[in-house]
Amino acid sequence: MSMTIGFSNPSAVTIGGKTPAMIASLNEATAENSEQALGQVEDDGKVRTGGAAPSEDKEDAGDTHSLVVKMLLKRMQELQKQMQEQQQQLAAAQAASYPTPEAKSTAVMAIQGQISGTAAAIAQVAGDLVKELAKEAGSGNLVNTSV
Repeated sequence: MSMTIGFSNPSAVTIGGKTPAMIASLNEATAENSEQALGQVEDDGKVRTGGAAPSEDKEDAGDTHSLVVKMLLKRMQELQKQMQEQQQQLAAAQAASYPTPEAKSTAVMAIQGQISGTAAAIAQVAGDLVKELAKEAGSGNLVNTSV
């Protein structure tokens, strides 16, 4: 006997506080970076014998955040962009003409539902980001210079 379980909103499922999309992104980034960290391949195709690849990006030179924090920040930017697009869709739906008021209401409410889902995802990522930054602060990666 087999059973199948479906989720109405699979993007709301989290594993260890992380969404499946974030886990997949972390796995991809780890796989890509592991070859470079092990000295196997550089971006330009040259083989390295050891040590970390030199940083060419000036922004990353002083960056001490973990991979998880970087991925959370990237996800936050993606969600903010998605929210802007959905707000534009909402404005267009409100300005458009529909055959009946019910049709307009349905279209607007559907977009509002998407916006609320995106807002919830932003809140979740913000919470995860705060947790990760607190972990970094506790591990000594961040230094409090206030006296």
